[in-house]
Amino acid sequence: MPTSSASTTDASKPSAASGGVQSLERAFDLLERMADAGGEVGLSELSASSGLPLPTIHRLMRTLVACGYVRQQANRRYALGPRLIRLGESSARLLGTWARPYLARLVEETGETANMALLDGDEIVYVAQVPSKHSMRMFTEVGRRVLPHSTGVGKALLAHTPPEEVRALLARTGMPAATEKTITTPEGFLDALEQVRQAGYAVDDNEQEIGVRCLAVSVPNSPTAAAISISGPAGRVTETATERIVPILQGIAEELSAALANTGAQG
Repeated sequence: MPTSSASTTDASKPSAASGGVQSLERAFDLLERMADAGGEVGLSELSASSGLPLPTIHRLMRTLVACGYVRQQANRRYALGPRLIRLGESSARLLGTWARPYLARLVEETGETANMALLDGDEIVYVAQVPSKHSMRMFTEVGRRVLPHSTGVGKALLAHTPPEEVRALLARTGMPAATEKTITTPEGFLDALEQVRQAGYAVDDNEQEIGVRCLAVSVPNSPTAAAISISGPAGRVTETATERIVPILQGIAEELSAALANTGAQG
């Protein structure tokens, strides 16, 4: 009997583990769908987008609510919870630390300050920087948040976002002018995004700060929207310099992408 009991228990373990893994995958999928929908959804919307039955979604959401990762609103809809903020901030810091060697190479090969930025909600947040060795160099504080419309990284991150979503974001944030060259209309920004798609890189030409030019590219297939950039005085980051720098930026972005994929595969 003990042998039979042990055998039954062992046989049941793979099934239980599989069910647990499936529930975990589904829970994370629901969180990502909530984020894609702007952070707040109803059960019927989640069911329609995920294909999961309502009882399954309700059970998973109850668990996420109990853990603090989701909260239920007074209108019965569900919103992303505050515990995710801590996870996101910690993850962003670690990603920035991990990316620093790549940014250091970018500085060595271009001579300009290198940055890494993420799209966090409607804002751009800088998560890493390696400064140029020049005495005249750009400095952006890690953790600084800016609006996407006035930055090269913002253009790179939003280049492949559907136009209606870009318009909705701009309507929420507004388009204040940081300089006289800042793009301040949705049509102008959408035109700039089209230029990014055609060229394969984004430019901030005195739009965030007079006298400063920035070149940026997105990190392909990044698990969270990420971009890397170089910034420097407009007198150094010229059109001629751009032709030399952009391929370097794109190459290091591809290396970052491959490294991220390999890190995920190791799990």
